[in-house]
Amino acid sequence: MIQLHGIALSNYYNKVKFALLEYGIAFEEVHTGLPIEDEATLVCSPAGKIPFIHTEQGTLCESEVIIEYLAQRFPEKGIFPADAFQAAKLRELITFVELHLELPARDLYKQAFFGGTVTDETKARVETLLVKHIKGFKQLAKFAPYLAGDTFTIADIVGYTILPAVGMATQAVLGRDLLLEGGVDWKSYIKPIAERPAVRRVMDDRKAYVAAMQGS
Repeated sequence: MIQLHGIALSNYYNKVKFALLEYGIAFEEVHTGLPIEDEATLVCSPAGKIPFIHTEQGTLCESEVIIEYLAQRFPEKGIFPADAFQAAKLRELITFVELHLELPARDLYKQAFFGGTVTDETKARVETLLVKHIKGFKQLAKFAPYLAGDTFTIADIVGYTILPAVGMATQAVLGRDLLLEGGVDWKSYIKPIAERPAVRRVMDDRKAYVAAMQGS
């Protein structure tokens, strides 16, 4: 059975967990916190990041690599469509959200979510990148009502786990939700997705993890 390693606070851990639950793939969770410093675990995740998985054949790290593995190992689950172009369009959305929205916004997380501070230079750089990239994202995403159209897809698993973090981080640090300001109504977008059983499980587990940390 697949073992998923990480913690419920991580968006990328929750991305993989959401996919496993949504597509009915059996797995077990193994709590692996940060920082990862012991050599045995670094063999599994050389960058010291979560999530990573154990399979019967070995370990894999990087969330999108794990998703691609699941899609190929379980083709009957339909994680990506059979049509090559349609599958590529989903990968395009996923890559754009993670590389051009989440990665720049991540530089704000220290201040937005963890009590630190970021420099004015960082704020200005992130704002410039996100304003540009949000315009590009709007060209790709359909929001009809899902990112790729009228059907829920793997791209929405990524959208659900990342777009709120981007919006909340920019609001907290820049004083403006750049997604909403740029015409991406992520709050309305995530509402129907939040009702999916897999999401409820992921979010309930995340809340329980946060509560346990606060009580410790």
